[in-house]
Amino acid sequence: MKLNDALRLIAGVMICISLLLQQFHNPMWIWFTVFIALNLIQSAFTKWCPMITLLRKLGMED
Repeated sequence: MKLNDALRLIAGVMICISLLLQQFHNPMWIWFTVFIALNLIQSAFTKWCPMITLLRKLGMED
């Protein structure tokens, strides 16, 4: 799996998990979804994503 594919997969899974937690556990989990969205927005402008940095350190290839 390529780096960008892994990043999209992780973001999608995290959003689904946060929405499920918000629905079935506590409505405040919606803020985790907001955090993910803001991180994606900032990475579009700055060209830096913390998850990509982490995945590269774990050995994932571009």
